[in-house]
Amino acid sequence: MNTYKKPVAEKISFTYENQVVTASDGCYTATAYIHQKPETGRGDYRIQVNGVHSATHSCDHQTLHISFNMPVQYSSSQGTLVSGDGTTTLNIDYSYHNNGNDNIGLGDLCVIADAGLAVTSVSITDIPN
Repeated sequence: MNTYKKPVAEKISFTYENQVVTASDGCYTATAYIHQKPETGRGDYRIQVNGVHSATHSCDHQTLHISFNMPVQYSSSQGTLVSGDGTTTLNIDYSYHNNGNDNIGLGDLCVIADAGLAVTSVSITDIPN
């Protein structure tokens, strides 16, 4: 017997000039943009990731899934790298307490990459309490 699985609508928008990527996947709507490039005196790219938790549950564990147009070397973040160093997709765990309808700012994600880096997708998943 097959079980019904509720479809999830996904909204994705891109603005490459300002490096803004938005995606809605499950109960989080996530945005990511590169706000500092290596030519401003640093050797890395700094990426701000924000999320809006549109849910009725709370959670204490989130996983960021972020993809780029080229391989990146993970440098640092406010989370813990799970996988993807040296590839085009990073998976990073965070442990923020988030109530339903809370905003979350994941701080700076720092990566090292060649010139022309762009964020191609971003999503945040969680494990409800």
